[in-house]
Amino acid sequence: MTIHYKMAKHFAVTISDHDLTVERETEQINAEALLDGIYVLRTDLEPKTLNATATVKAYKDLANVERAFRSLKTIDLEVQAHPSSFAPIPCAALHVLLCMLAYYLEWHMPPNPQPILFDDHDKTAAQAARASIVAKAERSDSADRKAATKRTHDGLPVHSFRSLLADLATVTRNTMAMAQKSRHYLRALPNI
Repeated sequence: MTIHYKMAKHFAVTISDHDLTVERETEQINAEALLDGIYVLRTDLEPKTLNATATVKAYKDLANVERAFRSLKTIDLEVQAHPSSFAPIPCAALHVLLCMLAYYLEWHMPPNPQPILFDDHDKTAAQAARASIVAKAERSDSADRKAATKRTHDGLPVHSFRSLLADLATVTRNTMAMAQKSRHYLRALPNI
């Protein structure tokens, strides 16, 4: 009899006409317990191209990509397109295209808004406080100060990405056309 569950490898099951025997495979259980909480990263790149520390850092940077994609697809940006407006492009390809374009924009954005966001903009200090790349990430003192006071070092309010987008959404430029064909522009004051 074959058991189709992930835990099956830890048990030896014997079924006869009159008996069912289930025994724990303690040797296998103990061997696997040694690996609890450990993951292995493997790359085909040469160590001179991407050493162990850089490999772990690249893997951890995936969290930024995943956060960006979540942000794109949820209430932050709501990146969507109606399939009929891009008829020759399959839906999956369109979705990937929009995500990559939005992530490309975000990739070029980070250095500027970080000081007004809750993000840690003093990455050098945060990395210096870390014992190893696999150790728990540490926040810089400036990030802790920003989180505690909810203010930047300039005294401005700190934003989440969502609250920043909400405030930026209030910035408008209104065009007023007069009878004499002159135009005047009114700009709304930002809430920031």
